[in-house]
Amino acid sequence: MRSTKIVATIGPASREPAILEEMIRAGVDVCRLNFAHGNLEEHRAMIGVIRAAAERCGREVAVLQDVPGPKLRLGAIAGGMTELTTGSALVLTEEEVEGDETRLAVAFKGIDELLGIGDVAYLADGAIRLRVKEVRPGEVETEVEVGGHVVSRQGMNLPNVTVSLPAVSEADLEMIRAGVEMGVDAIALSFVRRKEDLDPVRKVLRDLGSDIPLIAKIEKPQAAANAEEVIEAADGLMVARGDLGIELPVEQVPLVQKKLLTVAGRKARPAITATHMLESMVSSTRPTRAEVTDVANAIFDGTDAVMLSQETAIGKHPVKAVEMMAAIAEATERELPYGRWLVERVETRDDDEATIAYGAVGAIYSLGLKALVCPTYSGRTARMISARRPEAPVLALSPRVQVVRRCNLYWGVVPRLRDEAERTTEDLMAASVDEAVEAGLAAWGDKIGITAGLPMGRVGGTNPFKVHTIA
Repeated sequence: MRSTKIVATIGPASREPAILEEMIRAGVDVCRLNFAHGNLEEHRAMIGVIRAAAERCGREVAVLQDVPGPKLRLGAIAGGMTELTTGSALVLTEEEVEGDETRLAVAFKGIDELLGIGDVAYLADGAIRLRVKEVRPGEVETEVEVGGHVVSRQGMNLPNVTVSLPAVSEADLEMIRAGVEMGVDAIALSFVRRKEDLDPVRKVLRDLGSDIPLIAKIEKPQAAANAEEVIEAADGLMVARGDLGIELPVEQVPLVQKKLLTVAGRKARPAITATHMLESMVSSTRPTRAEVTDVANAIFDGTDAVMLSQETAIGKHPVKAVEMMAAIAEATERELPYGRWLVERVETRDDDEATIAYGAVGAIYSLGLKALVCPTYSGRTARMISARRPEAPVLALSPRVQVVRRCNLYWGVVPRLRDEAERTTEDLMAASVDEAVEAGLAAWGDKIGITAGLPMGRVGGTNPFKVHTIA
């Protein structure tokens, strides 16, 4: 059973119900919707398609809302996409024009003040390089030094250029309000620089009475430098290596990735590793050996999830990309340092729940447990156990479908919906055994561990841990 979770970006290549259903059956745990593209009604409709496809597959799949954040972006492009040819001339303008291969709008007033002759601009996560040849009022003329495909609303990076943009715009907050109303399961906030950047979003969520997890996307050098406080303030993180590799010297990206995943593990926060993981599968049916190694190394580094971007959004083989990601994860997980992670990975805290999670995972090795079962109201118990990287599966049972879905971000956790009916310890234990057997995680004669908080329906308070032999 695969423990590493798979996040797939939904786009033109994957929005058809039949393709989406195939992807879910192939192993997608989380569907990412990039709110930098499309409008709110399109996203609302897509969430309905995702929910219906997941139901046909007999699964709950999480929806991750990715909010654009403070980034320079292109405007609309005719047909949604165009190809820039190496050696061609391209004008970047602040006029609201429909872009093509010769002229692209930039959603920022003052592009002529940001760039000078000889400066470099990058598009498509650094895949496309432009060199400024001339600056005119309201526009700059560039030469395409490295060409490729660009799409509407795609980001633009200007290395060594400081752009004063708000951490979270009102447009971002409106998207978040809409996402909560649509029923998204987690929110990824782009271009976080410091922990205070999360505060406006937290306030909106509090005002809406929502406990949706907030994922901080680490894309800026400032965020990497402030990793400890940013990760502590967030509910999880995404290592977004595309922008990191432009904002930082590219040779530093692997070291920053390892640091971020180490900090996330220490603080028991789920982590997603993203960008260019199986990039060649946008057009090829097979990844390169380097890409396979990259995915495996991210899992060895301790990532909870690996993410597909263009591979499933606009690629020719979205289902094959998911199947390959799942196969790499399953092969890698056989060789992970589970024992060392149990002892070293999570920082020691004066915390009952974290201590019981440590003991529960340790019991897998000392007692040969086949599974851990954790009824949970908020998902915290499952997250704390997951952070210790148990070699046996973790069955998370919750009466809240939102919690079941968000547990799809937690490494090694198998989430299931169970209506809250058990009020005594005996009832809870019996129900946990039944669910473990029904899920195929344990059988007659097997030992399982059960841990939960009582009374059920209250956040926090995990206290009992029981070893049970199924008979």
